[in-house]
Amino acid sequence: MSTHDWQKSSYCQEGDACVHVAATAETVHLTESSDLTRAILSTHPDTFATLLRALKKNDD
Repeated sequence: MSTHDWQKSSYCQEGDACVHVAATAETVHLTESSDLTRAILSTHPDTFATLLRALKKNDD
């Protein structure tokens, strides 16, 4: 992966495909460990926070 400080999702089981997140004050980067292309999705922290709120709301 790139030089970002990546953090593995707490929902990831050992050995499974995992979402990894790296954040700065300006950008949140997301990638998946099973993606052979090593694609990175980058977004604004506010947009990422909106996504997390929506996911948590649908988890209820």
